[in-house]
Amino acid sequence: MKEIIVPELAESISEGTIAEWLVKEGESVQKGDPICELETDKVNVEVNAEYSGTLAKIVKQEGEDVEVGEVIAEIDENGSSASSSDSVESKEEAPKEESKKEDVKVDGSKESASTSTSSKDKVVASPATRKRARELGIDLAEVQASDPLGRVRTEDVEKHSNGSSKQEATQTKMSSQTAASNESSSDDRIEREKMSRRRQTIAKRLVEAQHNSAMLTTFNEVDMSAVMKLRSERKDKFQEKHGVKLGFMSFFTKAVVAALKDFPYLNAEIEDNEILLKKFYDIGIAVSTDDGLVVPVVRDADKLDFAGIESEIMDLGLKARNKELQLKDLQGGSFTITNGGIFGSLLSTPILNAPQVGILGMHTIQKRPVAMPDDTIEIRPMMYVALSYDHRIVDGKEAVQFLVRIKQLLEDPYDLLLEG
Repeated sequence: MKEIIVPELAESISEGTIAEWLVKEGESVQKGDPICELETDKVNVEVNAEYSGTLAKIVKQEGEDVEVGEVIAEIDENGSSASSSDSVESKEEAPKEESKKEDVKVDGSKESASTSTSSKDKVVASPATRKRARELGIDLAEVQASDPLGRVRTEDVEKHSNGSSKQEATQTKMSSQTAASNESSSDDRIEREKMSRRRQTIAKRLVEAQHNSAMLTTFNEVDMSAVMKLRSERKDKFQEKHGVKLGFMSFFTKAVVAALKDFPYLNAEIEDNEILLKKFYDIGIAVSTDDGLVVPVVRDADKLDFAGIESEIMDLGLKARNKELQLKDLQGGSFTITNGGIFGSLLSTPILNAPQVGILGMHTIQKRPVAMPDDTIEIRPMMYVALSYDHRIVDGKEAVQFLVRIKQLLEDPYDLLLEG
């Protein structure tokens, strides 16, 4: 038999969960064939057969957690699974072992009974103490004597009784809580569902982000009239020329990069007692998938034009939804943009994507009455934007000015075209 082990996954990943077995026990496999899918904290990876033969035994079932180097299956290179004779022999031996165990149990019970009888006889206690013990249903052998000579007194029995009562009360309370828990779990109206490894990781990191940073959120609103007009004028020619649609994300990505250049501490992270100022602009774009939220990264966004950004976002989005993202697609972002507006969110407070110190939240565009500079009222397409930041290295003034800068760039998008 040849063992199949969990291969080395990545530097930061040491364990995963068996998501699905692609081959059943008894089926033939060729060397290099994928035999199971492994879910890790970030991506799903396939484990390939290292030998040709028959999958003789699945050691780890779907849903079980495994570590790198752990055996998950066995392959028979001769093409035969484990012989049935072994199982027959084990079944025949089982009754013999059980009978032996029963004999041992009987002998053991006899010994314990004789031991308890003799221990009762050896206890030194007065008739009054023995009577009180019988009334309370206490075995004198279990009572701890306070007398240096080992004589059990009536107060020792009373003390033991009080301690037992408290213990029984505690056990009763615990058993009632357990019973209530079991009752709720057996309720047909309640369904228990195990969290996927990725969902557990998302939950853990979101909580850590709130506990390990001084997170604060500031808000502003953007008049999207100019962006929507420019997009409407150019979208057909843009798609014809570049093969991708001109969306809002490229405008926001360009605005974020320009603002980060003006406020570099939002493009940084904290390491021990030092601030790491990043001289690159790798922008994470939050993408919702069936398995949870992932944040693939658009590399060197400052060097890409609108078409390049839209192409990257489209490719990463497709990879995310088809579960084809690689670890390199998710690592090393310096700032994140999340768009709750596609789901209809009007306003939210995004949580930092640690160790980053800034995240921009986009929201749905809503027509609202706006007071214009000449005091007239106009109906404008408005979007609330939110910036969550780590107050440890970003002051409120910088955060507000950063968001104002983004507002200015989006309300006059021709400046973004000049940014390149």
